[in-house]
Amino acid sequence: MTTPPGIADIHAAAARLAGLIVETPLIESQELNKRFGGRILFKPETLQRTGSFKFRGAYNKLSSLREEERSRGVVAFSSGNHAQGVAASAAMFGVKAVIAMPADAPAMKIANVRKMGAEVVPFDRFRDDRMTVVRPYIERGMVLVPPFDDPAIIAGQGTIGLELMRQAKALGVSLDAVVIPCGGGGLTSGISVAVKDASPDTAVWAVEPEHFDDTRRSLIEGARVSNELGHASICDAILTAEPGLITFEINRRNLAGGIAVSDKATAQAMRDAMAYLKLVVEPGGCVALAALSSGEIELSGKCVAVVLSGGNVDFGTYAEIMAAA
Repeated sequence: MTTPPGIADIHAAAARLAGLIVETPLIESQELNKRFGGRILFKPETLQRTGSFKFRGAYNKLSSLREEERSRGVVAFSSGNHAQGVAASAAMFGVKAVIAMPADAPAMKIANVRKMGAEVVPFDRFRDDRMTVVRPYIERGMVLVPPFDDPAIIAGQGTIGLELMRQAKALGVSLDAVVIPCGGGGLTSGISVAVKDASPDTAVWAVEPEHFDDTRRSLIEGARVSNELGHASICDAILTAEPGLITFEINRRNLAGGIAVSDKATAQAMRDAMAYLKLVVEPGGCVALAALSSGEIELSGKCVAVVLSGGNVDFGTYAEIMAAA
């Protein structure tokens, strides 16, 4: 297995990203503080370049490549947010990008990727193997930019943890817990490295959609397990088959555990984000807020940070979810 990234790699990623990313703030709502009985600080990566945290890892990966490698172009697979991060990064370097995207991915995300100049190759997320779809491009010499299971990707996402801990310190608070949306584990693993380096006693939690809680169940089993087929969720951005090799190696050491949340709880969290934080958050980006109502994290009298990982949701879908919440 490839060596997992450490704190030095995250600092190196932060240097590469300096001046290119938005240092997203920590915000809070007195109403939500009152509801949960503690101080809840939100890290809104909804405000990040391309609308999610994914730009951080994608740009760090491309900037880590040799010039000769970049010149051959890059290829990736993604339901949308990683696709946009890769497409934006490739455009900045002036290289070709091909992105395999599920045919049922949100139309807005597909359109955004094309606007950034990348070629979109549609596939069936339930019947097609993603690696089989992108393999011809890899065989032509294009470099694969994985969505999560890659040291440079993980290190890029870990820069959120550096910012988070620095901002908490500036506020004069000590974080009891950090709660993070989880798909393949790149975001949780990267942030956990930075958080644990700065504050070993801070608990880090991964949150997944119900029936797609492969990281939660893998942590319990002590080995990677896959999700069962036949389920669906509104959280399209974080529906993965199983944890990554590298990400799980980090997460099994650093995480306090995993929490699974229902679509109903996620929809309510989206409503709360809109009402109290004035933020549009996509379903997959809001599961960590939903987890606060699960009862699995001690909140009373605690200071907890919640990552809102993305806000790429079209108006029609958002309105439909809000109406049903």
